[in-house]
Amino acid sequence: MVTVKNVLTGSAADIAGVKRGDIIVRINGNDINDVLDYRYYITESKVRLLIHRGAELFDVTIRKPQYDDVGLEFDSFLMDEKKCCRNKCIFCFIDQLPKGMREALYFKDDDSRLSFLMGNYITMTNMDDGDIDRIIKMRMTPMNISVHTTNPELRMSMLNNRFAGKIMDTMRKLADAEIEMHCQIVLCKGVNDGKELDRTMNDLASLYPQVTSVSVVPAGLTKYREGLFHLEPFDAEECAEVISQVESFSDAFRAKNGCGLVYASDEFYIKAGRPLPGGETYDGYPQLENGVGMITSMREEFSHAIEDLGDYDVFKQRKCSIATGGAAFGFISSLVDELKEKCGGLNCKVYNIKNDFFGDNITVTGLLTGNDLYHQLRGEDLGNTLFLSSSMLRYDKERFLDDTTPGWLEKKLNVRIEFVDNDGYEFVEKIMTLS
Repeated sequence: MVTVKNVLTGSAADIAGVKRGDIIVRINGNDINDVLDYRYYITESKVRLLIHRGAELFDVTIRKPQYDDVGLEFDSFLMDEKKCCRNKCIFCFIDQLPKGMREALYFKDDDSRLSFLMGNYITMTNMDDGDIDRIIKMRMTPMNISVHTTNPELRMSMLNNRFAGKIMDTMRKLADAEIEMHCQIVLCKGVNDGKELDRTMNDLASLYPQVTSVSVVPAGLTKYREGLFHLEPFDAEECAEVISQVESFSDAFRAKNGCGLVYASDEFYIKAGRPLPGGETYDGYPQLENGVGMITSMREEFSHAIEDLGDYDVFKQRKCSIATGGAAFGFISSLVDELKEKCGGLNCKVYNIKNDFFGDNITVTGLLTGNDLYHQLRGEDLGNTLFLSSSMLRYDKERFLDDTTPGWLEKKLNVRIEFVDNDGYEFVEKIMTLS
């Protein structure tokens, strides 16, 4: 049962007489418990709602084009509580957060609905056979799965969950039902790398083409690991070894199947000092949001964007600045240098911001905080505009991780702040349209 928060004026539901506060019990005879039930059963052209209103229980019939919305809004996106994670992963980033941050940041979601609807990665350890059957029935594809290892004993140990070992059985069931899966391996030095990584890549490859892509990303290690499982970061040489291992597997798989399947994250290449692969290597960038091919993709977009700057005054004086994390600093600096060659009036300085909040091991731009930006940029001549990556903001797009806001930072630094997506076209446009 879900409660209607609002009925859009003039919508099919409004015309049928549905009211705010009504409780939807069933749709076409099916119980409604959350957003997936609602969306799945509302697609029919004839929709019969069983509604509870006060002491009344009655049916409302709505006729509409198939797949059209009926115009109802609910209290929460899921129409239900998020499902929390039951694991205690040895590399969990949330366990490495300092105390005193806002409560929402400490919530660990592991919800199959968010995997399907929002692209979140899930471990599937809190799901029973009924949950898996529901994924298959509702064709919830693709699913995004945090695998880490296919060795049952090792996965149970890494996730600290006795139910974690059956991942391959679960994924085989989904594969047999032709559910597409994107997978993630968070690589921990001395734990699931080396021969264990070979095993995991081979096991996941056995489920191709339903397993469509696999990313290999290094565990993020903050300075707040006291009392947690001992993990060490990969050094440059070890990153190069991981890259060689993944590329060797990927090349062999590509020769046989026409795609690489497994991809190492940009972070491995940057730390190893190795050039990133060309765009064709990433097979359409299926793992872009996981930091795989992001730099290559942005480089390609940027190269196309600066081929023709005819719509802009390249001699106009523009003074601005960019702040980024250490991992992307060299790359962003190279883009600015290329743009300067074509735009004689561009004065842009790129700042490499150290992550004092989380520690030296964290170099990705998306984990920079407002306070680190303030303390390292104050007193600098930032020009008319400071450009920051949109990845620094949380999902509400209103706050940095340390709860500071863009408005607060603008006042502290006395500069206008513009956020830019990881998109080469937008990068060029934002700089070239500076007033």
